[in-house]
Amino acid sequence: MSATLIAVVLALFLGHVVTALAGLRRYGWFDRWLNFAEGIFGAAFASRFSIILSLGLPLLLLGVLQAQLAGRFFGVPAFLFAVATLIYCWGPRDLDRDVEAIEEAPDELARNQASARLCEEQAVPQDESGWVSVVFAAARRRWFGVLLWFLLLGPFGALMYRLSLRGSEARTADLLPMAHRASYQHLRAILDWPVAHLMSLALAIAGSFDAVYGAWRDWHTRRHDQSFDFAVGFLDAAALASVRQFRRDLSAEQEQDRLDGFEPEAPVDAPAALAGLHASMALVWRMLVVWVLAIALFVLAGYV
Repeated sequence: MSATLIAVVLALFLGHVVTALAGLRRYGWFDRWLNFAEGIFGAAFASRFSIILSLGLPLLLLGVLQAQLAGRFFGVPAFLFAVATLIYCWGPRDLDRDVEAIEEAPDELARNQASARLCEEQAVPQDESGWVSVVFAAARRRWFGVLLWFLLLGPFGALMYRLSLRGSEARTADLLPMAHRASYQHLRAILDWPVAHLMSLALAIAGSFDAVYGAWRDWHTRRHDQSFDFAVGFLDAAALASVRQFRRDLSAEQEQDRLDGFEPEAPVDAPAALAGLHASMALVWRMLVVWVLAIALFVLAGYV
């Protein structure tokens, strides 16, 4: 596990510093594979169980390679393979740079273009709660989902999460029959559910525990009559409550600075709807630090 921790830290560092690595994160080969597989398997590809073929075969190849590298040459090849796979599955776009581009956009056109890049397949929101949801959903897809399944299953888990997202996206609507694509969406929901809970826990540690727990509890109370469906709306509720508490605390600090004779930094010239964007990104960074520190504590304690 110590090697895994080093791999995670190294991948995070390289992915953030060496921006050219983002250009290597191309998954068009998976779309071509889906198109090819549909031609090979024909009607069998329309079944919801055909995900075993479309997703299982690429993962089988990676799993075999991962198993073959394990224990060879003092673990160096397996370590390098793990770092490369994590870098490849991360993102694919840099989250904090996308948020920064929105905040620092010189005009409305540039801000709209940057917003579309951050929102990806989601509609550009018009209010604070929508932007908070977009940032935390992007953090789940780009960072925390890949990281959790990498920690649990190694490179196999990271690629499984990335390809499950790819198969569930709107771009695959023309590549996959409806039942087949629904299997990807269901798998994505299953994989996201533990990620969202651990993100909420990290958010409670990094932000306001009372705000996060209250929002998490209220969300589940409102849904107590509904059947279990792997929904992760509790993360949006917890994130919004935490962001609002963060902004209240920040406003109190700025007011204290004024009383002490210090002039706070001028606010970003952006629409009011974007007010929670900076706070959301700050909390996401804190959550990532909490995750990495938690891994380090497990390693130091000798549990893994």
